[in-house]
Amino acid sequence: MVNRIRHTPGVPLPVSAPPLRLVPGPRGLPPLGNLPAFGKDPLGFFARLRDDFGDAVTWSLGPRRSLFISRPEHIMEMLAGREDTYEILEIGWSFQQITGNSVIRSKGDDWRRKRSLVQPTVRPRQVRTYADTMVECAGAQAGRWRDGERIDIQKEMARITQRVVVRTLFGNDVGEQTAALSDAMDLSARAVGEELRSIALFLPAWVRTPSRRRVLKAVEIIDTEVHRLIEARLAAGGATEQRDDLLSRLLAARDEEGLPLTPKEVRDEAVTLWAAGHETTSTALTWTLYLLARAPEVRARLEAELERVLGGRPPTIDDYDDLSWTRQIVKEAMRLYPPVWTVPAVAREGATLGGTRIPAGTFVWCSQWTTHRDPRWFPEPGRFRPERWDADAPDAVPDHAWFPFGGGQRTCLGARFAQVEAALILATLAQRCHLDLPDTEATPYAGLLLQPTTPLRATVRHRTRPGATPHPGFGELG
Repeated sequence: MVNRIRHTPGVPLPVSAPPLRLVPGPRGLPPLGNLPAFGKDPLGFFARLRDDFGDAVTWSLGPRRSLFISRPEHIMEMLAGREDTYEILEIGWSFQQITGNSVIRSKGDDWRRKRSLVQPTVRPRQVRTYADTMVECAGAQAGRWRDGERIDIQKEMARITQRVVVRTLFGNDVGEQTAALSDAMDLSARAVGEELRSIALFLPAWVRTPSRRRVLKAVEIIDTEVHRLIEARLAAGGATEQRDDLLSRLLAARDEEGLPLTPKEVRDEAVTLWAAGHETTSTALTWTLYLLARAPEVRARLEAELERVLGGRPPTIDDYDDLSWTRQIVKEAMRLYPPVWTVPAVAREGATLGGTRIPAGTFVWCSQWTTHRDPRWFPEPGRFRPERWDADAPDAVPDHAWFPFGGGQRTCLGARFAQVEAALILATLAQRCHLDLPDTEATPYAGLLLQPTTPLRATVRHRTRPGATPHPGFGELG
């Protein structure tokens, strides 16, 4: 157990990694190893490794030696070493086709260069300029919902975040191609998740399965449209520099030698930002609304905060810090249902964890799902309790016991964007309506992201606010 001391939220607790002792896990079936059990239920498989064997369990993924770690100290050590002693794990052929050699996959000096060029596009100052777009897109979609109508939460959240990413990334230039681009991205993301859990992960690149052929067609659609947009911006010359979308910022970025990203590099970064900014946030919002529908007392406190802080007007970026309960709801939802549920890496020569040498080539896995639900770090781990993130909460959370955006130098570049987006969209929707769900348990499916296995169909119940007046571009709250 960790010491439970009072702490300042956001400031990591001092930790010293305990010695890591490797424990052999379940025996597998040659040559598949534990792949069948992992592929059938990766969330349950990781939980069993921790509960039945320990905090550092060896197992085999097909022919590859693997290690699963559970303690936050070892997770932090591994994530912090992902540029020196650990490499990112290539999670399949399909993933490579979608993201190309973007910052999420590049290594060494190439990674450092690309990160320095991409990071400024999503810094807090830039995120401020996109906040109004987030609120407008959420308000516009909610404005289409009729009282008593049943909606598919996941599809509706995807429509909102899709509009946000299209406008912030491409401006309004995509037009009628938005649906085709979105369908292509969705198909590709599903293929990545399926590949991660099957023997297809180990198939050579030249093998063309039906799934891979579908991915190639989807990537062709994506490439055609993104390259069209890039060429149009380049042809516009100086006019592009006056635009405030992410694509223009990528094209205007220059490295230390004054060199820009190539059109292919811009394509890779733009598509990666699309994937990260669209599906990750829509998934987080889907689980957040699912949990809220089952916790009326949490929802009531949310509505009270929105009334106190906003007084009926739409939220803005200046309200973000004051919406503390709103942010805690999102944070707790991402604890229980982290969109990204695992972070794998590959040990290099000389890698260690907790003072123990890790053989080069070992796949090292940690799981947000497992660590976020560990009772050692989170009392009553299965309960939705946003109050556990109160500033004066009695139970301190060790650093990297909550890590939905990864950690170390490769922490997700879009973390700030995603957190602001989720909180402002939640505030916008909660002002307008309740989304009521049947009292049934939703089962998560671990693909590329952690999503519900079946649609979450909610009934819209408009809220009324006495004395509410329409706000330009927002409408009445009921």
